[in-house]
Amino acid sequence: MAEFSGLVAVVTGGASGIGLATARLLAERGATVAVLDLAHDGLPEPLHGFTADVSDRTSVGAAIEAVAERFGGIDIVVNNAGISAVGTVEANDDAEWARVLSINVTGMARVTAAALPHLRRSNAASVVNLCSIAALNGLPERALYGASKGAVLALTYALATDHVREGIRVNCVSPGTVHTPFVDRMLAGFADPVKERAALDARQATGRMVTPDEVAGAIAYLASPLAGSTTGSALEVDGGVHNLRMRPL
Repeated sequence: MAEFSGLVAVVTGGASGIGLATARLLAERGATVAVLDLAHDGLPEPLHGFTADVSDRTSVGAAIEAVAERFGGIDIVVNNAGISAVGTVEANDDAEWARVLSINVTGMARVTAAALPHLRRSNAASVVNLCSIAALNGLPERALYGASKGAVLALTYALATDHVREGIRVNCVSPGTVHTPFVDRMLAGFADPVKERAALDARQATGRMVTPDEVAGAIAYLASPLAGSTTGSALEVDGGVHNLRMRPL
């Protein structure tokens, strides 16, 4: 049997990028996968789309209950939904700070809180949050984004501590820069997108950005019942950014 057979997984922001790669991989390995996103038209089979706005608690609650009612419960939550922010602390006003933190941090809390009653009834309960190398590395012009991911890391550890005795594992994945539509949209905002793309590739010791499938593989490991003793961990999928110190060529 596939390792996720009989399990129901929720993937937020699962209609594109890392979320879609993760949703497809979990489904390939036997899970019933519910994608929560603002728009989910054209999802490939066998993924199931549910409309949800992670910045709105009512929307999240309704979507989670709809998933649980349709599939009989929830075993896995992948908190992937997030947005970018570029600039120093002078560049982002209060409204932008509130928007990014609401989606990137509080959105994870909303989804997890709504799913907890169902996760408590699962024998394979797992939550995986999407963090970033920005949580522990100062990246240029990423003050707001880095702050949001630092909060995700702290939230992951807190959730893991609070719920370990309930049999719910909580971990996070910290990717380096991943080549997704998310990044392409960010690059479009620079004066020289080609130059910025080259800089993002060069940031990784491997000389290229991380792929969505590589991140999905890490998420699947953490979500799997086969990783039953892994909780409160941050798995880096970053091309060596965090730990390698390469000499210039």
